[in-house]
Amino acid sequence: MPFILASASPRRLVLLQQAGFVPQDVYSPNIDETPRKRELPRAYAIRMAQEKAAASLAANPTMPCLSADTVVAVGLRILPKAETEAQARACLALLSGRTHRVYTAIALAMPNGTVRQRCTETRLKFKRLSVQEIDAYIANNEWHGKAGGYAIQGSAERFCMQLQGSYSAVVGLPLYETTNLLQGV
Repeated sequence: MPFILASASPRRLVLLQQAGFVPQDVYSPNIDETPRKRELPRAYAIRMAQEKAAASLAANPTMPCLSADTVVAVGLRILPKAETEAQARACLALLSGRTHRVYTAIALAMPNGTVRQRCTETRLKFKRLSVQEIDAYIANNEWHGKAGGYAIQGSAERFCMQLQGSYSAVVGLPLYETTNLLQGV
């Protein structure tokens, strides 16, 4: 089935290809990603995935559009996609020695107007990070643009003591759920 990948993430494209899916095209929708006041992390991930899929479908109305959004949360607190070293450093300091959750929502918007979605929850526990470990991680620039200020598929994997759930969801696309969604069409 031809479909559009509504994402600017190169990681999502690679994950799709690993699962045997090649999108017809890639479209990066421009939407406001500001969390609403008191919005819970899971609800935020789902809303973002649905809004990205809807915006992509509006621009490509004849083809299904698959989108995803990944949110890192400590308790009810949604961590930012780190754009500055200070943001990344603050995220890593907060995650140090703690368990956190990663919610990855996917949405498939169909030309007939239906939207199907799934949301995964993965729990991770990071070891206690030293200042030197945070400094070294900041220096390698893997954190830039990443939810929670880290990329699990990079050198931050060494920080993870425990992972319960989907590794691919933490990278950016839960392959089991995505495969089921795409094959169910």
